[in-house]
Order: sequence, then structure tokens, then C-alpha cells
Amino acid sequence: MILNPELLLPQVIKIAFLAADAIVKIYREESYDIQTKDDASPLTQADILANQIIEKGLTNLTPEIPIISEESLSPSFQERKEWSLFWLVDPLDGTKEFIARTDDFSVNIALIQNHEPIMGVIVSPCRQTAYFASRGFGAFYQDAKGVVKSLKTRKWLANHPLSITVSRRHSSERIAKFMSQIGDYSILAMGSSLKFCAIAEQRADLYPRLGPTSEWDTAAGQCILTEAGGAIVDLQGVALRYNTKEDMLNPGFLATGDLEGLLKTLNLIEGIL
Repeated sequence: MILNPELLLPQVIKIAFLAADAIVKIYREESYDIQTKDDASPLTQADILANQIIEKGLTNLTPEIPIISEESLSPSFQERKEWSLFWLVDPLDGTKEFIARTDDFSVNIALIQNHEPIMGVIVSPCRQTAYFASRGFGAFYQDAKGVVKSLKTRKWLANHPLSITVSRRHSSERIAKFMSQIGDYSILAMGSSLKFCAIAEQRADLYPRLGPTSEWDTAAGQCILTEAGGAIVDLQGVALRYNTKEDMLNPGFLATGDLEGLLKTLNLIEGIL
């Protein structure tokens, strides 16, 4: 199938904003239903409604392209391993942040081709901002007034403290040990895939994640960060790939705005990870 993801971007951004608007409406209510999924993670009305909006929008836009979403029953690997092209969606990334009312949650939509993200859209519902990219087109940020600017990551500077973005809700001894060896740094605590966006817009340099994540957590951010000049790589320095195995869990990874700088640093502290 011949596809130009750049041409689909405006419609996909619109779909993401429609989901974001529905999320915000529920977010502003005094109370809403919260369920618990089989993996013990929370599920809200906002997750469900956003998922319905996105799946309907993408199906109308590209009825021939299948969809994998966190909030829908995923097909078996025997079926999806034959897919060379599919949508990968997290309709509300950061549900715990949503419940805690931190504003740090997002809508994530990615288009995967041959195991790699070729389009990524991340919308912040509360801020009404968007980050988006498609392969070869570049990465961009759209503010709440609709003004768009291009994104470019920054290089790591020698003897300059790194800004490391980390999850508010996920930490480990391995992360602490890794960061203790990285040199001088400051911490930017955030939720959801907005951490990737912080790197893309030069507010952070590195996001280490050694605990479990799912493929829909990273795909959109990987496209945006890569097109901005960065990367998301596993602990061997290899870019994350998608839909290659039975489960849809990522290995531990490092998201960076400067892959060359990261690999040089890892060579100096080899064995920490």
C-alpha cells in the first residue's frame, strides 16, 4: 500500500483534539466512574470515550488500516504479525495523572509501518497543545492559539548538567543507580508521553525508563522525538520496534535528544544498566 503519512496528519490531529475535548469535559466533572482493569491499572469514562472517538475517526479516515488500542481487545499475534501497516493508539496516556488532576496526560496516536512509527501525534488535553511528526517531514509543536513551530533537540554539552525527565509514579533502584553515574543533572518530573515532548522541545535531555511500558506508550513519542533529532533506544542502543512478538511490552529504554552523546556516556558507565 502506498501511503503519504504527511497528508493524513491534519485529519489525525483533528481526531486527537476531538478525543482531547471529550477527556477535558469529563476531567472537569466533580466525579466520574473509575474501573480497575485485569492488570490493576485504572480505567475511566474518559479512556473509554476517547477510545471510541479515535477508533471511529481513524476507521472513517482509513478503513483499510487496522487499529490496535490499549482500550480495545487486541487481535492475536498470529493475525497482527501479518500487518505491515496499522494504527497504534493510547486514547488516554497517563490515566493515573488524570485521576490525580495533574494535567500531565495525553492522547497518543501513531501509525506503524514495517515495525517502525512513521507518524506520531500527541495532544495535551488540558493545555490544548499538540506535538506531531511524520517520517521525513519533521517534528512540530502547535500551541493553544494554533501557532506551529518546528522542533529540534539539543546536543549534550560537556560539563553542562543534563535535564533528566522522569515519571512521577515510576522509580527504581536501577534508575537511581544509573542517574548517580550520569554526572550533574536536574530533574523534570512529568507524566505520560509528554516526557518525550519535553526532550523534543529542548526542556529535557534524557528520559530513562527501565520498568515496563507498552508499545502504545512510546510509538507516537518515538516518531516525534526521532524527527526532532533524538531517539528512543533499548539498553543496547537499538531503536524500539513494534509488533514483533506475542506481547506488546517494550524493553527498558532511553529516550534522548542526542543519541551520540548518550552512547558516549553509556560507554563510560558500561555495566550500570
